[in-house]
Amino acid sequence: MVSVRPHLWFDSQALEAAQFYAEHIPGSSVDTVREAPEGVPDAKPGAPFVVELTVCGIPAIFLNAGPSLKLDEAFSFYLRVDGQEEVDHYWDLLTADGGKPGQCGWCTDRFGVSWQVVPVQLEETLGDYTSEGSMRALQAMLSMGKIDVAALESAYAGPA
Repeated sequence: MVSVRPHLWFDSQALEAAQFYAEHIPGSSVDTVREAPEGVPDAKPGAPFVVELTVCGIPAIFLNAGPSLKLDEAFSFYLRVDGQEEVDHYWDLLTADGGKPGQCGWCTDRFGVSWQVVPVQLEETLGDYTSEGSMRALQAMLSMGKIDVAALESAYAGPA
């Protein structure tokens, strides 16, 4: 059977990140933790090495493999939420304690993992990018960091 799972490289905080997601992202869990064996470069024997987890229903693997590779925004988890209250909750959670806000709903958490916190209202207002309203909503979104649902809906509706 063929399957695909994201596989993310961490310096040493794979288990901490997995536990954080399991605690705060619905449908997430730490499934298996394998310890580093003797002789693995940049890994302390007996320390967490390979962490298998589920992030919002998606199986993933996190690897503690040292500082030679870094996570960046080229990979992100797309966290689909409903309404401003959920946008605010997850944005604040993910940008806390060293996380960084970005543009257009993107942010980076304290572990270096990029997220897109996207309300269903963004998808609804953007549609297929063919109407004047969807183009106004797109222009509004391009000027945002954290997505502002009311501003999107207002841009979509157009001038009063």
